[in-house]
Amino acid sequence: MIQRILFTFGLTLLFGCNTNTWIKNQIAGNALGTTYSIIYISDKEENYRQEIDSVFQVINQSLSTYIPTSDISKINNGDSTITVDHMFQEVFKTSSMVYEASNGYFDPTIGVLANAWGFGPGEQLKLDSLKVDSLLKYVGWDKVKLNHDGTITKNHPELRFDFNAVAKGYTIDRLGALLNAKGLENYLVELGGEVITKGQNRISGKQWSVGIDDPQVEVGRQLKQIIVLEDKAMASSGNYRKFRIDPETGKKYVHTINPKTGYTKNSKVLATSVVASSCAEADAYATAFMAMDLEDSKSLLTNQNNLEAYIIYLDESGETLEFMTPGFKSLIK
Repeated sequence: MIQRILFTFGLTLLFGCNTNTWIKNQIAGNALGTTYSIIYISDKEENYRQEIDSVFQVINQSLSTYIPTSDISKINNGDSTITVDHMFQEVFKTSSMVYEASNGYFDPTIGVLANAWGFGPGEQLKLDSLKVDSLLKYVGWDKVKLNHDGTITKNHPELRFDFNAVAKGYTIDRLGALLNAKGLENYLVELGGEVITKGQNRISGKQWSVGIDDPQVEVGRQLKQIIVLEDKAMASSGNYRKFRIDPETGKKYVHTINPKTGYTKNSKVLATSVVASSCAEADAYATAFMAMDLEDSKSLLTNQNNLEAYIIYLDESGETLEFMTPGFKSLIK
């Protein structure tokens, strides 16, 4: 997710003691508007920082709405001659899949709304019902098409893509693919709270452990759950940190936007975590579940055997409750 903070549950990585058999290689830094940490276990010291930086660079050039010369920025600004690369195409196809599965609650054509509500690179607007309605005509995944030649067709020039709810997860998948190509069998990649794992932490001899923050702890951090992951990805979403306060009215606006109504959604769902085989899918579904009603999310999960989820929400009386799929429950440490 490019230069935008899709606020997710933080991750705490738990490691055991060192041994003489394996070496923990770790690379950390800043990228895509957030921080990252990549740990890979090998029998020797290996530094892949240059290759990792290259992944961030090509992702930015393809999908960053904060870089005026990126492909997505050019397309958003009306250039219909751009032939998008395989990364853009893969994100587009994943978005189409999750759009259909979520009944349109995941929709990366909300760019005009993200800007208008103050959560994008464009101009923030003063919104009323008439203005929101006027912007909605520029929202809708059914109004865009990926053509066979790699160009993009938009029904309206004003329509703007915003892949922030899937691109960060996709970047993690690409970093995992890089480590796979290097022959690495044991690693953990974390970017802005999203994570993908392979194998185990060979130094401790245990599975990778990932902590999920409590969304209701406002000062500091406190773990809500700790789960183990092996050959899986997890992404999380929540409104408890990503919001803005109107300086004039004091009203709180969260970053989750309902693409059907055009309004930000102060949902009773506080935060979600999704485990999937790819982080792009996990990222997209975690965002969709923030916009969807809880019962609709449960119904979707019943029909998606490749997903596991954990949702923290408030009931009608304001009590904090949890829902988790059986598969997610089995991951709890």
